[in-house]
Formats: sequence, C-alpha cells, structure tokens
Amino acid sequence: MLDLDLKSLRLLVAVCDHSNIKLAAEQEHIEPSAISKRIAQLEASLGTKLLVRNRRGVEPTAAGLALLEHARNILFSAERIQSDVASFNRGIKGQVKLVASASAIAESLLDDIAEFMRDPSNQNIQIDIEERFSRDLVRLVADGGASIGVCWDNVDFQGLERRPYRRDDLALVVHQDHPLATCDSVSFEQTLKYEHVGLPPATAVHTMLGRAASRTGHAIRYRAIVSNFDAELRVVAAGLGISITPRQIAKRYEKLYGIRVISLSDAFSDRRFAICFRGRDSLQPAALRLVDFLGARADA
Repeated sequence: MLDLDLKSLRLLVAVCDHSNIKLAAEQEHIEPSAISKRIAQLEASLGTKLLVRNRRGVEPTAAGLALLEHARNILFSAERIQSDVASFNRGIKGQVKLVASASAIAESLLDDIAEFMRDPSNQNIQIDIEERFSRDLVRLVADGGASIGVCWDNVDFQGLERRPYRRDDLALVVHQDHPLATCDSVSFEQTLKYEHVGLPPATAVHTMLGRAASRTGHAIRYRAIVSNFDAELRVVAAGLGISITPRQIAKRYEKLYGIRVISLSDAFSDRRFAICFRGRDSLQPAALRLVDFLGARADA
C-alpha cells in the first residue's frame, strides 16, 4: 500500500489552488524548490505526471485532478482526527443518535437527557432524539441506524444488549362523570364493557392490551385510534371513550381536562423500560457514557 505524505499532499493542494509554485511556497513558508522536489517525489511514487506548466503557471493533469480530490478529503479527515482527539482534553465529544418510544419520551427520558447535557464534561456531546414505535426502533438499532434505543422491555430485542431503565405503570383514564370514575382500582377486564380510545396498532401497548383482552375471552372495542397521548386524553375528556395510559402522563392532564386516573390491578400495568444497543464494544465513548448515565436512573 502506498504511503502518502500529508505535507506533500498539502503542498500539492496549495500549488493547484494558486496555479503557481512560488505563491504556494509563500503561503506555506517554504522554498519553491522544496515544493518542486516534494511533487517530483509524489510523481515518482505514483508513476505519473501530476502537474504541467503553462503560460499562467502550472495546472494539474487528469491524474493530478484525481489525486487533488482525494488529497482534499484526506487533509479534511486528518484535521477532523486532530480536532476530535484534542477535544478529549475538554471532555468526551461525539454525536449520539437515540431512538425512543412515545411513552419514554413523554415521561422521564427528556428530563434525564437534559440533566446529562447540563454536566460540563458532556458539553461537547450532541444527542439527536427521534420517536419511533418500539419494534421499529429495535430494528433501527440492530441495523446500525441509531446507537441507542429506549422502549418498553416487553418487546423482541432481536439479540440486542440491554440495560433496565425507569419504571412506570399503566392506569385507566375516564371522564369524571363516567361510571368507573368513583373506583379507586379496577381490573382491565372490567374496562372491556366500555369503548376505548387507543394508540395505533404498531405500538407495543396496543399489542399488549389486545393480548390481555384475548386472555379474558373478550375484545377491545375502540371508539377512536389516535396518534399521541394528548389526543387520546382529549377524546377521553370529551366523554367519547376511556383509555389505558401511563399514569405519569395522565396525571399531568387530570385537573386540566377534568379526567380521573384510576389504578389498574393487573400485573401487566407495572412496566419497565429498557435501554438497548448492539453491544458495549460497539458504542463510541459519548454513547457509552449516555447509556451508563441512563442506566443509573433505573431505580430513580
């Protein structure tokens, strides 16, 4: 494999930018003869002519143009390497793509990430957050499209490594005048005589509730399917149906919308979120630091 000298590549770029060896030498603080010698060595190593002289100075040959394009990319990468490595003196630097379910984003995840980013040692870490359905985000992480995923742990993780994250619990949400509004706790089966409002079929909670209903020998009757929790609770507040919603989200709207949040007695209502990733060895330092930070909130 050919060893390319970065300084020689930089001098070649300078000569091509100025179309003049003398001007390039002034810019690089080097003698013109030294530049000519470097380029001659490059031509000898590559076995082809890189520059030709003309009345205005010099210009690259076809081979020179090809090398010039690569030289610019190599020099850019070298500068990035130097910058990225030097940044470790100021703390870890990097960009992390994180995908998460709607429940995780709507509950504690954004607050936890904000706390992570307020740490001065993380000031050079950029985090991109994208909402995805649980099954889609698992596939995205597995395919390398994202570094980290956060979702309910009741999904097929397709062999991904995972760590426990925070807990929440599902609750029944009804209009304040609904027949169940006076209850302190109900079973999921008790709710099946009423029309529900739910999230799309691709969500993990929709699938889980469908299976839970099947075990009772009944089916869920949906009055409406909506795209997010805010819309779901607005429909409940309008008295058009009831919903099974994460308690932490529903409690924020309880007084505003005049709704009641009621405990579910079923074991499945207690949920654990998980952080998933391809493996610790595959994570860049910034992503690994974020995984460890979120994992430490498992019992928070």
